[in-house]
Amino acid sequence: MESVQSQLPPAWRACVVFAALLIAACAGNGEGLDANGQPLVPGSSGSLPPLSADFDSIQANIFTPICSVCHIGGAAPEGLRLDAADSFNLLVGVPSTEVPSLLRVKPGDPDNSYIIQKLEGHAAVGAQMPFGCPSTQPCLTASTIAFIAQWITNGAPPSAAAATVHAAAPLAITSIVPDGVEPVSASPPQIMIAFNHDLDVTQIDSRSMHIEKLNPGASPMVSEIVPARVTVSSANPGALMVWPSLPLLSGHYRLVINLGSSSQFSDIAGQSVSVGTPDELGESVISTFDVEVLP
Repeated sequence: MESVQSQLPPAWRACVVFAALLIAACAGNGEGLDANGQPLVPGSSGSLPPLSADFDSIQANIFTPICSVCHIGGAAPEGLRLDAADSFNLLVGVPSTEVPSLLRVKPGDPDNSYIIQKLEGHAAVGAQMPFGCPSTQPCLTASTIAFIAQWITNGAPPSAAAATVHAAAPLAITSIVPDGVEPVSASPPQIMIAFNHDLDVTQIDSRSMHIEKLNPGASPMVSEIVPARVTVSSANPGALMVWPSLPLLSGHYRLVINLGSSSQFSDIAGQSVSVGTPDELGESVISTFDVEVLP
């Protein structure tokens, strides 16, 4: 899919041209589809899998085998990773890049969910997904897309199993994208911090974080401070999004809580958790990551 361009400067868009060409809602290369556009079951002869209109089924049968062929790791177009660990939080309630007025997944409204428009091939911007369909790869069939649309109509609920496990666990961060495991190949449109509980948004300051670019060396120094905007979507209150105000060019970065801002987050039940590691200035560093923008 994409990210939020409308709220960022024009220079941003130039930095995501490569990703924009690959796009958007669910961009694989068709390797998970048979000749008729039906998802393949691993180890099967190509019969239609037991799809149902729930997130677990859609992830296992569509996002993982088809979309995450491209949308995975540091090279994921627009920073949209569609692996099982990250796809829900990067889709539900997150604005698209190509058409920022639309959410990638708008719970209850499949017609205005960008993922459906991209899969059906009538989005205002870019090509139909999976990437390469219908010229070199099969597209998803209408019946397959209907399962995703019904999931969205049902409110786009998360995995039932994950919700059960998370409910019994203390408040904690479950994933961060980018995660520092591998460099991202384009300026990341957003940084996502996923929690296992819904956050108390009344305690979140929209200007509580910034991004620092570090000079290389044994004792790295901050060479640039990039302001950022923090949001939590009402459609997905377990995912905190950090939007850089400027494109992040090649370099080493860290996400930092501003001096004077609390490093504690609370869920709607009142549980709290401290995030980040204090640096020499007393700021809390939440994550570090590298950007290696492709030429």
